[in-house]
Amino acid sequence: MNKSVAQRINVGVDTGKDHLDIHVRPLNEYFQVSNDKKGITEAMKRLKKVAPERIVIEATGRYETAFITACSKAGLPFSLVNPVHVKRFAGAIGRRAKTDKLDAELIAHYSEAIRPALSSLKPEAIRRMADLVSRRNQLMDMQTSEKNRLQIMPKTTQASIKSVLLVIKKQIQIMDEELAVLIESCPEYKTKSALVQSMPGIGKVSAATLISYLPELGLLNSKEIAALVGVAPMNKESGRYKGKQVIQGGRSQVRTVLFMAMMSAMQCNAVFKRTYNRLVEAGKPKKVAIIACVRKMIVILNSMVRDGVVWEEKTA
Repeated sequence: MNKSVAQRINVGVDTGKDHLDIHVRPLNEYFQVSNDKKGITEAMKRLKKVAPERIVIEATGRYETAFITACSKAGLPFSLVNPVHVKRFAGAIGRRAKTDKLDAELIAHYSEAIRPALSSLKPEAIRRMADLVSRRNQLMDMQTSEKNRLQIMPKTTQASIKSVLLVIKKQIQIMDEELAVLIESCPEYKTKSALVQSMPGIGKVSAATLISYLPELGLLNSKEIAALVGVAPMNKESGRYKGKQVIQGGRSQVRTVLFMAMMSAMQCNAVFKRTYNRLVEAGKPKKVAIIACVRKMIVILNSMVRDGVVWEEKTA
């Protein structure tokens, strides 16, 4: 293949839970592989042959992690982009039809026209971080269960329960230490972690959760980031029926961690304490008030990461 042509080759990848749709431009080649080890290995072999200038894939959360990890190991240039930017590009060129195949073609076109910067992320680190956060949450649940048992079980069993609690505590400490090392290993993670932790109430685990489960933080607008987390109010209306607004969908891992962070923030962060008290005094149920505070929290964190600024109470 002519080298000058090879250098202009752009690849678009549409990510799904079960499969990957891949379009190679301007060769107009399309193929689909399963989103697992076997399928991704096949994709790497085919993409190496065309020596792409850039492989563009949208940031969806976790479905793209295995693919970009393989790209990194294979030495293939990839760019992890904001799905909103691709959507706006589609609107700009008048693209309305939508299928997985057409989406892959669109992403390849976006790559060629926009030439987004290549990603410098460490996919192995972010996947390991997500796994550690997930396992830590499991251990925290186990710890709560054992503490509850300690209150109700007879004294003859308490020694066993306390031993288990010590093991769980030690494992949580080990994971916290590894999370800290992973964040320090990547300048991009370190910077983002420092920014979000400048907000009173956000700790190391909350920061790690945001980095690993919400890579879109700082890339979307306020409504989009709130909807992605699942704290944006949704209307329930049909004909004359008008129900209460509810939250639904979103990334439960992030929402749960932010909910717990808010419990801390309402004690040490004057902004959220005032917001919570104002809503409760206005007659809002306590849970609704907390969710509203979480929504305010993620919107502020999103703007902090987007603008690269630390927390300031007077501007919140």
